[in-house]
This record gives sequence, structure tokens and C-alpha cells, in this order.
Amino acid sequence: MAWKTLDDLDLEGKVALVRVDINVPVEDGRVTDTTRIDKIVPTVKDILAKGGKPVLLAHFGRPKGKIVPEMSLKPLVPALAEAFGVPVHFAEDCIGGPAKRAVAALPEGEVLLLENTRFHEGEEKNDRELAAAMGALGSVYINDAFSAAHRAHASTEALAHVLPCAAGRLMEAELKALEAALGEPERPVTAVVGGAKVSTKLDLLGNLVSKVDNLVIGGGMANTFLVAQGIDVGKSLAERDMADTALEILEKAKAAGCTIILPADVVVAREFKANAESETVAADACPEDAMILDAGPEAVAQIVKAFEGSRTLIWNGPLGAFEIAPFDAATNAAAAKAAELTAEGRLISVAGGGDTVAALNKAGAAETFSYISTAGGAFLEWMEGKTLPGVAALGA
Repeated sequence: MAWKTLDDLDLEGKVALVRVDINVPVEDGRVTDTTRIDKIVPTVKDILAKGGKPVLLAHFGRPKGKIVPEMSLKPLVPALAEAFGVPVHFAEDCIGGPAKRAVAALPEGEVLLLENTRFHEGEEKNDRELAAAMGALGSVYINDAFSAAHRAHASTEALAHVLPCAAGRLMEAELKALEAALGEPERPVTAVVGGAKVSTKLDLLGNLVSKVDNLVIGGGMANTFLVAQGIDVGKSLAERDMADTALEILEKAKAAGCTIILPADVVVAREFKANAESETVAADACPEDAMILDAGPEAVAQIVKAFEGSRTLIWNGPLGAFEIAPFDAATNAAAAKAAELTAEGRLISVAGGGDTVAALNKAGAAETFSYISTAGGAFLEWMEGKTLPGVAALGA
């Protein structure tokens, strides 16, 4: 689908309402991780350079439509000012008198942050009246919060129907990366899907088998597929009641010409703790008193071979219990190879999801990937083939 970007808007002298995701960790009144703030800097600076006045709309926490002082956005002002390099003002509400007065008083070259949109009950209800009240503050609407685009809220969906709208730089980058990975990708395409449970990623697996050439299944999910094939996995984490569903996914993949890659060998241990005594065995030879905690070297070699024969890689979820050594080995090795192929220009690599970002950072591979999405739910829903309300509204 087509959507406008900042390049398509005349912002000179105009108030630009910018929906951002700055739901950052705060301790003792100070921001402890500025990653999400850093990501919106290009959009804010571009608006300023075009002579526009950026007015930021954002949620924070889950106040459920009530004013919760601990969930005010005000403590974020110093971190925002430092990131943007210009003064940042604050309004005690995102609509009405306080917001209108703050917008009217905003000097050129400076930024305004409005109070938590979720202090209003209508935000999560996608209330049209609330969106109209927000829209009355500005001339254009820019959505730069892909991570909130899977929610149809007043500030992410309804507002796009009130004002001329466009995607911000972060939203634009996310959409381009995802379109390159799943829309019209360079083939062959390999997807890595890991994590604990098949049940949480059914839609994802069902969508991917019809769109990718190879599907690597790792983590606890792989155990469920092994169980479905009649393999004893000992005390391993597995959803035994999902065996029939796993078989259905295998059949669907076969019909679609998608190769499913399950671990040929596994790393097992008797206890789940750092540096626990472990051994590598064939996938069908897990001892009764042991649990599978990682993919083995033969499995990694198979995954690496798939990467080397691919042009596009989509990654969501670790291959093992990556949080603790030595069960991070498979994830680290596969991630390192993906990064190497990306650096050589042989692979377009896109990854997303909370555990995924943490695992790739831990492996030291994240910076080399073509694109790392910081969006959790929105990234997953896009991979599942679902329409994201906040994205669809931009093309309306």
C-alpha cells in the first residue's frame, strides 16, 4: 500500500501532531534507557528543518483512562530536550485549554510534549471525539509509532482521518524493511521462529509457511514439533496438546513447498542453570531425565547452510535458552553467520520482537543486521499477515 512521508508535506509554519512511542523505563524520575527516544530524533529534526512545529502525542504505561501522576510524561522532558538539542515544553493535557495554550505559545525551532493520551478513556476506545479534539491542535498528523500501530486507538488510527497524514522517518523505515522482508522479498527467503510456545505463534507459523522457502523452528517450540513426530523429549518444555496442530503446520508447509528445519541434534541438561553440565545428543535421543535447552552444532550447520542459500532472512525468537550459557551457543552462532552474510551484502536480514532483539544484542550481531525492529506486537502481527490499523489509516 502507498502512504505519504515527510517528503510529501509542506510543513512551513504548521503545527505537526506527531504520534511517537516513548514508553521508556523511568527510575527515580529519570529515563534509564533512551533507545525509543533516540529513534524519533530524525523525524523531529526533519520537521524542525522544514519550518514545522513538532507537538508530540504519546502514551505511557496503562492508566486505563484515569489521571495517574506516576504515569505522567513530564519526567521525560529533560531526556527529550537532550536528544533533540532544542528546548522541549510540556502541556498538562493532550486536548483542551492547557494543550491549546501551549501550542499557541510554542516558539519556532522548539518542541512541545503533550500529556499521556491514555489519561483519557477515549484513547483506547478509538473515540472520534477525542481524536477531533487532538486534531484541533494541529495542521497535519504524522505517525512515527509503528510499535503502537497494531492498536486502533484515537491517537494512532482515528486521528489519521482528521488531518492530512504521513509516516514519520521511523515508521517509514519499519514499513520499508518489512515490505522488503515479506511483501516482495528477494528469494529464497528463510524465516527463523523461536521461543517457548507454538500456541502463541500459530498465526505467525501459518502465514509464514505460505510465504517463505525455509522455516527454522527453534526453542521450546521445536520440542513440540519433535513430540508431534513421536519423538520423546524427556523433561523438556513442550506443548504436548499442540501435537496435532504442529502436524497440520508441517502438512501445510509441505503443500506450499516450504522446507521446515527442525534441530537434528540438541543440547540437553538435567538442570536449568548457568553452566549446568550438558551434553549433545541426536534430537531423538534425549534422556528421560534431561531437558532440551539448545540446538546442537549439527542443527546450527543446517541453519547456516539455509542462510547461505538465501537472499532474505526474517528472525523472530531465539533457538535456545539464550539467557544463560552454554545454552546461548546456537543462537549466537546462527546470529553471527547472519550478520556476516549481511555485512558481505549477500543477505537482507530483518529481525524483531523483544527476546529477539535481546538475543541478537547479546550475540553482538544486532548492529550488522539490515534492520532491527523495536516493535513487539506490531512486528509479530505484520509477520502474521494482519492489517495494522495505524498503518492502514495512513493510506486512507
